[in-house]
Amino acid sequence: MKNIDLETVEGFGREWKSFNYSEVENLEITEIFTSYFSIFHWERLPNEAVGFDLGCGSGRWAKFVSPKVGTLHCIDASTAALEVAKNNLLKVENCEYYHASVDHIPLPDNSMDFGYSLGVLHHVPNTFLGIQACVEKLKPGAPLLLYLYYAFDNRPWWFRLIWQLSNIIRQGIYRLPYPVRYGVSQMIALLVYLPLARFSLLLEKLGLNVDVIPLSIYRSRSFYVMRNDSLDRFGTKLESRFTQDEIRQMMEAAGLINIVFSDRAPYWCVVGSKK
Repeated sequence: MKNIDLETVEGFGREWKSFNYSEVENLEITEIFTSYFSIFHWERLPNEAVGFDLGCGSGRWAKFVSPKVGTLHCIDASTAALEVAKNNLLKVENCEYYHASVDHIPLPDNSMDFGYSLGVLHHVPNTFLGIQACVEKLKPGAPLLLYLYYAFDNRPWWFRLIWQLSNIIRQGIYRLPYPVRYGVSQMIALLVYLPLARFSLLLEKLGLNVDVIPLSIYRSRSFYVMRNDSLDRFGTKLESRFTQDEIRQMMEAAGLINIVFSDRAPYWCVVGSKK
């Protein structure tokens, strides 16, 4: 069985055409990039390092990674997403593009100095096999950075209850025609994401800890990012969530060691090195 869900891939292709991040201020996207890569040790990479971005989407992370490395292979299962990435990275000369799924990464085994896949492998049928496929492409000792949706294992029980209720709603929304689910997701962003985010920002300015408030991570984010993430969250067919222990077990089974998790949102960001 192929490790790809074509309906999910098609949805992301449309998503990146709708949200190509050309409207997001550089400071905001830089902050988001830093939150993902805070545990990644750039100084440990060799000079002119060669690596891959699996599920490159709009190319928003490749924009920041490419100046730091020799060659970056941008891989995505969606042709529409790749077109957006190519357009966003027109002035970048050290990126190469591949239309491929995680089970057919067109790179030699044991050849990459690093790799990363952010917000991708929880959208494939078998996340472990996806991690394993990435590890196969790495040189021994090379790092792999992942971002996988968390199972709220560091949150109170009522957080998980809210997610379960929202997941029931998601399973109804993703079945709608794309224009309808796009519209519904935008209404959720307006009526749920934005009020909770700005309420959290207000409480934070009053000196209160807002980490326990749902969607407080968006308190300083633009409405554009909220709209994108709402579509991502409610308009996607396939979504898996994992505890920190489950992620560690998958990474170790795939051949990674020295596994380190970020202690800040978004959860879970984790890096490990190939044995």
